[in-house]
Amino acid sequence: MNTYTENKPKSFLSTNESTFMSFRKKISDTGTKLMFEKGLLLCIIGFLLGRAIILSTLSPFVIAFVAAVWFLRRDKLFPLISFSLLGAFTYNVSHSFYIFLSIAVLMVLCLFMSRSKAIEKLLPLFVFVAASVPRLSLYAMTVELTYIEWLIAIVEGILAAVLLLIFMQSIPLLSPKRYKPLLKNEEIVCFIILVASILTGLIGVQLYEAQMEQVLARYLVLVLSLVGGAAIGSTVGVVAGLILSLANIANMYQMSLLAFSGLLGGLLKEGNKLAVSLGLLISTLLISLYGDSVTTLAVALLESTLAIFIFLVTPSKWIKQIAKYIPGTVEHSREQEQYLQKVRNVTAHRVERFSNVFKALSRSFQTESHQLQEQDLEVDYYLSNVTEKTCQTCFKKETCWVQQFDDTYQLMRDVKEQLEVDDQLNNITNRQFENHCIKSKKVIDTMQQELSFFQANQKLKKQVLESRRFVADQLQGVSEVMENFAVEILKEKENHEQQEIELVAALKHVGIELEKLDIYSLEKGNVDIEMVILFQDYHGEATKLIAPILSDILDETVIVVTEDLSPLAKGHSFFTFGSARKYVIDSGVAHAAKGGGLVSGDCYKAMDLGAGKYALAISDGMGNGDRAHEESTETLRLLQQILESGLHEQVAIKSINSILALRTNDEIYATLDLAMIDLHHAAVRFLKVGSTPSFILRHDSVEQIEASNLPIGIIQEVEVDVVSSQLRDGDFLVMMSDGIFEGPKEIENVDMWLKRKLLEMETKEPQEMADLLLEEVIRTQSGEIEDDMTVLVAQIKENQPQWAPIRSFRQFERENIS
Repeated sequence: MNTYTENKPKSFLSTNESTFMSFRKKISDTGTKLMFEKGLLLCIIGFLLGRAIILSTLSPFVIAFVAAVWFLRRDKLFPLISFSLLGAFTYNVSHSFYIFLSIAVLMVLCLFMSRSKAIEKLLPLFVFVAASVPRLSLYAMTVELTYIEWLIAIVEGILAAVLLLIFMQSIPLLSPKRYKPLLKNEEIVCFIILVASILTGLIGVQLYEAQMEQVLARYLVLVLSLVGGAAIGSTVGVVAGLILSLANIANMYQMSLLAFSGLLGGLLKEGNKLAVSLGLLISTLLISLYGDSVTTLAVALLESTLAIFIFLVTPSKWIKQIAKYIPGTVEHSREQEQYLQKVRNVTAHRVERFSNVFKALSRSFQTESHQLQEQDLEVDYYLSNVTEKTCQTCFKKETCWVQQFDDTYQLMRDVKEQLEVDDQLNNITNRQFENHCIKSKKVIDTMQQELSFFQANQKLKKQVLESRRFVADQLQGVSEVMENFAVEILKEKENHEQQEIELVAALKHVGIELEKLDIYSLEKGNVDIEMVILFQDYHGEATKLIAPILSDILDETVIVVTEDLSPLAKGHSFFTFGSARKYVIDSGVAHAAKGGGLVSGDCYKAMDLGAGKYALAISDGMGNGDRAHEESTETLRLLQQILESGLHEQVAIKSINSILALRTNDEIYATLDLAMIDLHHAAVRFLKVGSTPSFILRHDSVEQIEASNLPIGIIQEVEVDVVSSQLRDGDFLVMMSDGIFEGPKEIENVDMWLKRKLLEMETKEPQEMADLLLEEVIRTQSGEIEDDMTVLVAQIKENQPQWAPIRSFRQFERENIS
């Protein structure tokens, strides 16, 4: 036999294995479809509930179940009613007649009130009437009514109404479209009550004197004890035992047996199936010792043995699947761990961005390297005021300030420093100053008078500097707090259950079975979905099939972001899907510094802000050189960080204006030309602050965008002009600094000249267009670069995913229907 197997070709073995797996999968799919989608499971439950009776008289289960199915899955109602009546008939005829009357009353009430908006609130009342009125009617036809009959009918109606609420929580758990639900403790208890009610319908079914409802109840306790531990196991034992004991008063001790076995089995769950089974045997021996005879003990042991046998042959894979739905289990924790980790990372990253904004603001308020230069400038202003009041009318002004400038300037600085320290001059300095200046007494008096104003001004500036440092420290502190908070932050999983159900059903419709589905975000333009799928042979289904289906369901273009394919033929492949932008930006920039230098006062940025937003910005600092470059760079750096934090662009510009107005003591300002582009709708918003016009080139026309206001940093309240426009596929957006717009000196109408140059360009590459436009402006200046120049050209294009020509299955169905 071994030789024969070894001599078989490998292809033959793999073909047989593949055929067997395919056959087993086909049987499994057929069984699942028959049980869940066709409603056979509901019919079986209805059959057993039709037989279920408690306290030898009451039967509130089936009417509550029928009402719940009528409300939740009305298409399976009539087969359910048929099987329920059939189950009731197997118990006895009078019981089946009562069930028939109850269902008839319920259907009549529901028929008249089915269109009512309050049907959900009225349904428990209908169930109460449908359960109590037929019972009371049957009593009236057979015996004289007393308070006992009235009490029994009312109790049965109340039980049916309560069971309706319980079953409405349980029936959705039986839906095949519910993908990996997160069960609450209340849902677990409701489901256990439903299972125990179903087991009540097995009363009377025996196997070698073993009651099958007891066997299955103990099997249920074993499974949930292994899955959920002592708490879940004992709870299930109490609930199942209570309902079964109500059905048969003689089995009241069974509640103690099930509860104790659930507790003991849960405590021994670390020993796996054998230890949990041992807990049931010990509980059976201890509780059954209270029985009347040895026969009772033998029957109890037989029932437990059968339950243990079914428990041991149950695949561990099935038990682990159940464990994923129970909160507190290891399997459930592992299921949630990956999602929670990603949510923590995403949330912490967003908080870190806010922290970076506060850090940038803190650095902006800190002391700059220009402080020493500003101090020298203040001394010059002080000496200028003194000389204006003294030296301007002196006949030796030219001798002192032209011929002996350095000596005069240094001597007056020395006099100022001594007056600041001692309020008077020492003999040496006084003698030197008298020998140098013929009006020394007047100059010294004037310097003393001006010194008070100078010191007051210095004190005020010192206070401003200290206040600025204080603000910087506060902002730095806020940044550190947020940075620490980012480490500790946690976030609950958003509930995307409805979308999960729809996605799973849609993919199943085309033959794709999901092993795992995680929806992290369904925000427009920021979709984030992860899937684990088992493929026999992968042929690009993620790009060609799954992405179009997701796009159709979410009404947004979705593409495959990452693919992690398994090297095995039947391995698990991991896919990440995200939002595709409807439009993409291709940009080019050309710039030149004044006089051909290396440092330009202009600065530009192209920023992808996420969530379908793209920003283009040009800033021109005052003047040229390093200082202008620093101002424009600082403006755009702050702008990018504030925009990335999610603040509105107008708020961002006003914040930058306040910062620039406060952070320096002299007039330093910068222009700002900002274009915010929505990559989902191709809408653009221009925010111009002291900047030159921009242009939109579209085929054979050019649109000019302009606004007029002061640059940022000059006044406290900056006005931001917002101009909106709608771009189209293939449009070019041209933005420039004043060096480009004001560069052509001999051209009267620069606007028309620029429009003509843009229309005459043969190339359609943004970088080439920017280079040509810069070259044309420099040519008009005879090759001289009189100011910093920057031109930014961006083209907007429609994004074409790889699967664009493929129609989704929904579109195909809609076309077939039409």
